[in-house]
Amino acid sequence: MLTYQDLLAVGKDEKARMDFIQQAINEHKGSEAYKMAVDAELYFKGENPTINRYEKIIYDMQGHAHRDMYTANHKIASSFFGLDVRQEVSYLLGNGVTFQNDATKDKLGKKFDLEIVRAGKYALIAGVSFGFWNLDHVDVFKLREFVPLYDEENGALMAGVRFWRVADDKPLRATLYEVDGYTDYIQRSGEDMTVKKEKRSYILHLRSTEADGTEIYDGENYPSFPIVPLKNGEDALSELTGKRNTVDALDLCTSNMVNNVDEGNLIYWVLTNCGGMEDMDDAKFLDKVRTTHIVHAGVEGDEGATAEPHTIEAPFSGTEATIDMLKCKLYEDFQAFDSSAVSAGNQTATAIAASYTPLDLKVDDFEASVTEFILGILALAGIDDEPSYTRSRIINRAEETQTVLMGAEYYDDEYITKKLLTINGDADQYDALMERKVAEETERLEEETFPPEVEEETEVTEDAEA
Repeated sequence: MLTYQDLLAVGKDEKARMDFIQQAINEHKGSEAYKMAVDAELYFKGENPTINRYEKIIYDMQGHAHRDMYTANHKIASSFFGLDVRQEVSYLLGNGVTFQNDATKDKLGKKFDLEIVRAGKYALIAGVSFGFWNLDHVDVFKLREFVPLYDEENGALMAGVRFWRVADDKPLRATLYEVDGYTDYIQRSGEDMTVKKEKRSYILHLRSTEADGTEIYDGENYPSFPIVPLKNGEDALSELTGKRNTVDALDLCTSNMVNNVDEGNLIYWVLTNCGGMEDMDDAKFLDKVRTTHIVHAGVEGDEGATAEPHTIEAPFSGTEATIDMLKCKLYEDFQAFDSSAVSAGNQTATAIAASYTPLDLKVDDFEASVTEFILGILALAGIDDEPSYTRSRIINRAEETQTVLMGAEYYDDEYITKKLLTINGDADQYDALMERKVAEETERLEEETFPPEVEEETEVTEDAEA
């Protein structure tokens, strides 16, 4: 594992620095963390690399192993890991991040909430993700594309290499991020790595004139390294760690059930008094059955020969019970919320809250990591603020509304209005609602103060007309 001190030891020689970058990328790809990140991303996408690599093996009379080409080998992967990651991220960050100062969100960029969701998702999948404060917005890097270089003394992230390649036959691109700026590199197929753009400061100052156009006249850097890691817990481990075998067991059990059903659909034939038939004769017999669906008595001329079809009933009950057990264990191990537990009947608020307890315990730890990450971004942006979150959960709206209204006399109108809007999923409508209420109140006061004049009607009689 290369560290920040290893980068400092290389010095300023560009050839040595490019050799260091290539070595860092190669070692990173060979690390256990990188391999876990690659596999975890496949699990997240609904693929299972473990059972995809699994092959049935049979042995011949000499004891040699061969791939089983005769029996069914369906490979069915579950999407449980993807469900768990999306559920945890949505539960904590689905309603966005809230700050004490309304202007903070504007300073962090329009896509800040979306980038935080991406950072959280990548951190749960691989164990860690990285947020780069890029002047006025956040860019998020995966562990699969970023080599962190930590300080050996205090463990802080002090440098890093981001690398990517759009296709195997396309150039390798790399960017070395340091405290005093970043440098872009490129390596084309069959060539050595070269500098694409010299080191530049993170913050560039531009000026424009009619004679010279736009030019960079100065640059500056941040007070600290502008990339902040978002770790999933103190050890930065993937959510899949420790539960992968259970996911594999569920996928393998489901696959075996389908394999058993597939093989059970095959009919095998018992041929009586057909001892003179060889393998070629058996093949011809099956071909004729498949094409004509007719079996003649006296197979292959043998007197008294008969052919009788048989089927095998695939085992189901035991496998189904095992699958149900594994699903329950996955919900327990991942501390995920099982919506089926509250979907039956009109559940009380207490019962619903109890169902969320395991997820709350897990998300509490993740919230601390997200908060530390956001505070690091705020420090780079020069913003003094603190984040807060509104968790998304299923509620009994009628019961929650009744509880709020019962305590209305102890709270002000603003609190009651916001709570009711939140319960009904309209929290973002508060400002518009207040504007309408103020307008209605103003109109009512104007009508009371200045009532409309009523024109007196004059009754005209026939005599008056005359």
